[in-house]
Amino acid sequence: QVQLVESGGGLVQTGGSLRLSCAASGLPFSIYSVGWFRQAPGKEREFVAAFGWSGGYTYYADSVKGRFTISRDNAKNTVYLQMNSLKPDDTAVYYCTAGRGSRPNDYWGQGTQVTVSS
Repeated sequence: QVQLVESGGGLVQTGGSLRLSCAASGLPFSIYSVGWFRQAPGKEREFVAAFGWSGGYTYYADSVKGRFTISRDNAKNTVYLQMNSLKPDDTAVYYCTAGRGSRPNDYWGQGTQVTVSS
């Protein structure tokens, strides 16, 4: 059974930083693309970032380019999202995902709350 477990969310002030982690199990992690999506209250779920399974390709939503960095450690079956210069608009539940392509969404974690205060 595939499990994705996020951690690292919390409350931070505008301009602050957080690092999200996601530990994966039950799947051949190194051959899956991994990513992060988020959903803010009253809004649709949206893509944030992804890391391809080969070639080190990364993809970002325009809204987070230059501020967020996705990385992965295949030896630890873990994907990270370093979030800097956080804004109140970044407030959302962040979901870790795994799958195929540049918007991996076959498997989802339970989500972790990120709140940015102004």
